[in-house]
Amino acid sequence: MADEASQLPDKLYFKIGEVSDLVGVPPYVLRYWESEFSIVRPTKTASKHRLYRRKDVETLLEIKRLLHQQRFTIEGARKRLRDKHKEESTQDELPFADRTYRSVLAQVRDEIESLYRLLS
Repeated sequence: MADEASQLPDKLYFKIGEVSDLVGVPPYVLRYWESEFSIVRPTKTASKHRLYRRKDVETLLEIKRLLHQQRFTIEGARKRLRDKHKEESTQDELPFADRTYRSVLAQVRDEIESLYRLLS
């Protein structure tokens, strides 16, 4: 999937026909996957045309890989994507948050110690 995602055109939004060509499935399959995978939510124009973000296209490529190559069921692919999202969130966000909190606490501690020395 990473290889396919790196070959995507450098655009912010893609129309459903473009996504259909990039992913290699008909538009009706994309619409069905939207109904089954809540993670895929294209925006819609005033005229109700779908506009997919790059992240949506990457997710659709992953869905296709899970369903067509690895032979997952819809429910199995949904669970795999949910687990992958949780894992990425845990790996990406928590260590940064821990470092941020620790550095703020260290600064507060240093300031308190400095004030204590001034008052002593």
